[in-house]
Order: sequence, then C-alpha cells, then structure tokens
Amino acid sequence: MAHHAGIPGRTAAGVRGSAAALAVLTAVTGCTVGTSGAADRPAARAASGNGGTPAASRVPQPQEARSPSAPAVTPSREVPSQRTPARRSGPPMDGKPTAGNPTGGHQEGGNQAGGKPTATGVPAPRKPAAPVLLDRGSEGSRVRDLQARLAQISWFHSAPTGYYGRLTADGVRGFQARRGLPATGRTDTVTWARLLGMTTRPTAAELSGHTEREKPRPRLDPRCLNGRVLCVSKTTRTLTWVVDGSPRATMDVRFGSEYTPTREGVFEVFWKSRHHVSTLYDTPMPYAMFFSGGQAVHYSADFAAQGYNGTSHGCVNVRDRGAVAALFAAVRTGDKVVVHW
Repeated sequence: MAHHAGIPGRTAAGVRGSAAALAVLTAVTGCTVGTSGAADRPAARAASGNGGTPAASRVPQPQEARSPSAPAVTPSREVPSQRTPARRSGPPMDGKPTAGNPTGGHQEGGNQAGGKPTATGVPAPRKPAAPVLLDRGSEGSRVRDLQARLAQISWFHSAPTGYYGRLTADGVRGFQARRGLPATGRTDTVTWARLLGMTTRPTAAELSGHTEREKPRPRLDPRCLNGRVLCVSKTTRTLTWVVDGSPRATMDVRFGSEYTPTREGVFEVFWKSRHHVSTLYDTPMPYAMFFSGGQAVHYSADFAAQGYNGTSHGCVNVRDRGAVAALFAAVRTGDKVVVHW
C-alpha cells in the first residue's frame, strides 16, 4: 500500500513540475504549447489529477489559447514608415485643364496658383505681323514713290509706273531679304520705315523716270580677285569678267525667281554650248556657259525685250548680245564662277 500511495504523490509532483515548465516556456516564447484537448479547457483549471490546488496560484498565467479555427497571429517586425512627400501649395489638381495647366496634369515648379509661367506653361503669344501698306495690284502715287526709292538703292531698274506688279514685288522682296526682314514682297510698315531711313525724298525727275541713275559700281567679292573669274553680283545685278583682280567687262544680268533661284557659291565652267537649246523648256540659250547643273550664263532675248519684268529659270541671263558673245569667246572651261550678294 505504501508503494501504491507513493505513486500518486510522485505523480502529482511530476504534474506540477510539468505545468511550471510549461508556464515558463509560454512566458518566454509568447506562444501556447498545445496538448491534446488542452485548447478545450480553461487555462485556470490546469490542476493536479487529484483535484489539487489550481496551477494559476503558483505559476505565471499562460496566454489564452486560441481556437483551432482562428489564424495564428505572428508578431510582426516594426518597419520604418515611408515618408510621403508633402503636397505643394496651391489648389488641388483635379485633372481639369486650366489657363496655366492646359493638360490638367501635375506641373513641376512654380506657384500653381499664379506667378511666372513655368517651363510647361502656355507659350508666349506670337508677335503679330506688321500691317501691310502696299501689295501686288496696288496703284497710285505712293507706289510710284516706293519704286523711285527702290531705284535709289538699285532694287528697281525701270521707270516708276505707279503700279505694284511683279517687278516691284521682286525689288521689295530682295530689299527685305538683304535686311533680314521677312521676304514677302509686300510693303509693310516695318519695310517702309526701313526704306525711308535709307533713301531720300524722290525728285520730280526720279518720279517720272526721266533721269537715269548711275548704277553703283560693282563690288568685287574677295573670291573674284585671283585668276579668271565670272563674278556675278545679285546686289547690283551685274556680271563682271575679272582677270587677276582686274575687271575687263561688266554687263547687266537677271536671275531666277524665288521658285527657281540661281544658286550661290563658287563654281567653274564645265561646258560651253554656242547654239544651245533648253531640253526642259525648249527655248534658245545661245552662248551658254554651264557652271552648276543645268544653270548657265547665256544670252536671253526675253531679257532684252522685257527687262527685269521677267525672270529666268535659274540661269544668269545677259541681255547684251554683243557683250555676251565677246565673253563667250574669252571664257575657257575650268574658269571660276562666283555668284554672291
């Protein structure tokens, strides 16, 4: 009997020791160590098998057991929060286009409520074009005054007529291009003011065309001073035959229109054709001296008849047949050609 009575005593002590160890493990790990059926009993009733004193009075209280159906909660580490950038001052961007934000999107830089325009803001309005005073088809004394003033600076080579035609438009266009103005061929307020500043009030003789103004002396381009050169000036509308820096002959010439311009630069005569006929336009090109593709210096019967009221298709037209015939005889293939302003 003593042997059997000792067994329950040792068994109760063993149970108390196990409960104490379980409580310590639970307190250290923060987890509940489950045994079969333990989750169905209150933790405070974990007593000895013989109705001994409740374990809760002697050991730390274990954590409340969770239901098998509830998901286990794993302690999470603390993650540093990501700082959210502060919103810029100004009205909220609701995606609606505004005067300063035509796309309705987010704008970088600047005060969205106003102030200086940003790089993505509305571009500055274009400067309005200058009012036009005279154009093709205009007539009267003011057109005659314009023509006389253009003649003073060698942009009009005919007697003033008082009619704004192609010749006047070409003169105005050349004047504008030379001065860095929009080359429209129309006389606007800016062009007129620039022309007034460069010319004098026309005399009665100039307005009537009864005076012959002396053409300005051709200015030789520095590229024309060495060797044998056909020096063509678009400013004075002249061709000067130069040999070793010495001018030998000068003649009037005209050029192509804005649609078929005469090329500018340094070239050389690569072919001469005395009785040439254009294969493109089926027109005579006597005394042709080709220097750039199909462009050549040659005599033009139309230039001789119409003067500067017409243009070429890109060639350099000469209206003095005798002068160009003598030039044709003197020029050799390989001679330099300089076309310049």
